[in-house]
Amino acid sequence: MFKDQYGFILHHRVLEQQTDDKVAVAMAQEAKDRFENLAGCSFDTGFYSPENQRQLADILDYVVLPKKGRLSVKDKQIQQSQEFVESRRKHSAVESCINALENHGLDRCLDHGLDGFKRYVALSVLARNIQILGHLIQQKEFKRQKRRKAA
Repeated sequence: MFKDQYGFILHHRVLEQQTDDKVAVAMAQEAKDRFENLAGCSFDTGFYSPENQRQLADILDYVVLPKKGRLSVKDKQIQQSQEFVESRRKHSAVESCINALENHGLDRCLDHGLDGFKRYVALSVLARNIQILGHLIQQKEFKRQKRRKAA
């Protein structure tokens, strides 16, 4: 799942008999193709492989891909850098987004089969994005009303 700076879900994928490390590069490339200004991404440790690290670095300007297991001195320095740590903190927003999707229909899939599940995922993403849009519009209106009262 890819999110933008405003919280909109830009890209999602339902994994079918695949592991995270097998789809990381393809997901990043698909997102980059759709959104050419995409500069960086943050991933979980399950997406790590040396090959993914190399290929993602070719696609994106900045990749947060924590390494599994014991870290070398060089890897520790990279993962303890301020930019890496800040990006990892922002990554928790993705986990929050997954929880929000569960609150927008993904907690229970009443449809049958893989196609039904994919439809539920897509509709949950749509519902979440509509909620975010509504919140942004509401905040803009609150600011406008506040300015009116101040004037």
